[in-house]
Amino acid sequence: MKKRIVILGSGESGTGAALLAKAKGFDVFVSDLSAIRDDYKKELIEAEIPFEEGKHTEDLILNADEVVKSPGIPDKAEMVKKIVKKGIPIISEIEFGFRYSKGKIIAITGSNGKTTTTSLLFHILKEAGLNVGMGGNIGESFAKKVIDDPYDYWVLELSSFQLDHCFQFKPFVSVIMNITPDHLDRYEYEFQNYINSKFRITQAQDSTDKFIVFTDNEPIISELKKRTISAQTLEISLLQQPKQGAWFDGNEVVVSANGKSLNISKSAFSLKGKHNYLNVMAAVLACLEVNLDEKSILRGLASFKAVEHRLEEVDTINGITFINDSKATNVDSVFYALDSMENPVVLILGGVDKGNDYSQIEKLVADKVKALVCMGSDNSKLINYFRSKISKIVETHSIETAVEESFKLAKSGDTVLLSPACASFDLFKNYEDRGRQFKQVVNSLKSTVNS
Repeated sequence: MKKRIVILGSGESGTGAALLAKAKGFDVFVSDLSAIRDDYKKELIEAEIPFEEGKHTEDLILNADEVVKSPGIPDKAEMVKKIVKKGIPIISEIEFGFRYSKGKIIAITGSNGKTTTTSLLFHILKEAGLNVGMGGNIGESFAKKVIDDPYDYWVLELSSFQLDHCFQFKPFVSVIMNITPDHLDRYEYEFQNYINSKFRITQAQDSTDKFIVFTDNEPIISELKKRTISAQTLEISLLQQPKQGAWFDGNEVVVSANGKSLNISKSAFSLKGKHNYLNVMAAVLACLEVNLDEKSILRGLASFKAVEHRLEEVDTINGITFINDSKATNVDSVFYALDSMENPVVLILGGVDKGNDYSQIEKLVADKVKALVCMGSDNSKLINYFRSKISKIVETHSIETAVEESFKLAKSGDTVLLSPACASFDLFKNYEDRGRQFKQVVNSLKSTVNS
């Protein structure tokens, strides 16, 4: 009898896992409590995979030999509890895809910086001519891409949700960029649970593998003292030069690992800001692990363009530069964004507050922000916190008004920075929608000003 695999959730992750399970000859069933998107439904029908939507039928789920759970479904969901009670193993799509991938995996996680680091590393390796794929939390489903197993190397961006229910997943290089409080509603509001999730990236590694980790981050420092890491550790730092790893000395990224060394001037890459120096360090260390030569690394660094919605320069209008940092959905991201600014800033903050502590950016706001534009359905927390700390605060409830007010407040040489520190669901579909609307409004403003 065929092993029965039930896929819980039918998004990019779930559909990809279902297609892989079908390709490997399993008895597959997909169940989604919500409606299944038309394009995913089409893929399931074409692959002759049975599914249900808008409900979970227990008899069709609890007879599974194994369940692949989509990352968006929390462990506290009622059906997940029933699966656990029945003793049915639950794995993630990443774990499932790993079973069938022959390519060597570089896996990257972190509260911030993982998208840029993943994109940068993929770009460098691809430009160097390596047969490399990218997936996970960015682009297409890893499991779906594994069906044909076309790549010698994989660069995977992994969220904490994707690492949950990983057990045997074993990258030959793992990376933790940083850990700051985020998504705590999924982790019983216990920061340690979230930290544990991030460290799952290295749990199956052994002494033949490498673990790249940011050692200026207090939660990481504390965790490393408690854990035994089997992989060889390579540190990245902005404060001091590690024995093995990389640091930024103020002018150069200095890399020294496994008998290899590189000194890379900050003028050699397009990315700016201390957070991006960390992204560069992690990517370069990973490149050395695949034996990439210095010339190829430098060529890739020089040609890489910033990730959309992450300190993305949109345009300059009357000498005022507009920057889209919509992906900054927590305070830590805003800290790095402001830290990289050299000119006076009109800062657009706001959205769905996730229990933010704004004291982290208080000094940077005082030093660099000339005006604060609050943009959200409820701006009261922001206004109450900053009203005694900054002289000019404007409240808005739409992207159009926020851009219009920012333009009025700025003058030539200033920067208007959208770096919200909050989730986007009050006014937008997601952070991508927020960023794209910001760019559209800025483009419209330019047309109006120039007409």
